[in-house]
Amino acid sequence: MSGALTPPRTLGAVSSSPSPDALLGPADIRELAAVLGVRPTKQRGQNFVIDANTVRRIVRTAGVRPDDVVVEVGPGLGSLTLALLEAADRVTAVEIDDVLASALPATIAARLPDRADRFAVVHSDAMHITDLPGPAPTALVANLPYNVAVPVLLHMLETFPTIERTLVMVQAEVADRLAAPPGSKVYGVPSVKANWYAEVKRAGSIGRTVFWPAPNVDSGLVALTRRTEPIKTTASRREVFAVVDAAFAQRRKTLRAALAGWAGSAAAAETALVAAGVSPQARGESLTVEEFARIAENKEPGQQ
Repeated sequence: MSGALTPPRTLGAVSSSPSPDALLGPADIRELAAVLGVRPTKQRGQNFVIDANTVRRIVRTAGVRPDDVVVEVGPGLGSLTLALLEAADRVTAVEIDDVLASALPATIAARLPDRADRFAVVHSDAMHITDLPGPAPTALVANLPYNVAVPVLLHMLETFPTIERTLVMVQAEVADRLAAPPGSKVYGVPSVKANWYAEVKRAGSIGRTVFWPAPNVDSGLVALTRRTEPIKTTASRREVFAVVDAAFAQRRKTLRAALAGWAGSAAAAETALVAAGVSPQARGESLTVEEFARIAENKEPGQQ
């Protein structure tokens, strides 16, 4: 379900007198939340950004251009949405919460009336999104809910190959994992899978005080630039990711042992590893995504 949703009548109490700045400040956020009867929930990992300078910084760091079609996941009350809409050609926001999805169009219309026709909200779980209204998205910019950040990010990158640039705000620990290079202690499944789609780097840190409620952890910005050339492999994404999952399910073990279940036996795993030019005694955290792809290519036919 997408497009304009009918907003609550009570929203006018907030939207009738917006501040000179179209962006939402702390008082605006709290007043809007009170009018809507909204309280951030841990279940959905909701922490609303209340600092206008932070959302401006996110848009600037994301390199949003006037011709961009931006998709935002988890817009909440619209803090980042408004800043994106000021900079991009179009913004489509994906929101799972009934009240928040219904309220967004009225907030946009009240604070950026000249841009309201450039905005759409999709009332859905981002993990189930398969298409979006309007032109194909060129950028993904989002303050992702902590509890589903990685699966949502990977789903969006897989589902919308037109997304060239991504900037997401996630828990600092998750940001470190996503951007970790091979050999790092925090290099793992998120690192490899994100690298399948894009070049990944840390793009900054965000303190706790810019959120309401303030989370118990710091946040980090992660920038992803879509690979201009896909990983060269005859294996499918699913086949490569199966190797990655197996390798890190038992990350303390050598790949010969960790991939035994995937290959059918330790001996079959060793055969695939040697054929891929990877030491059977290596461990998953030392491998690049290209090496995981070569291992997938060399799995013996007929193995599960």
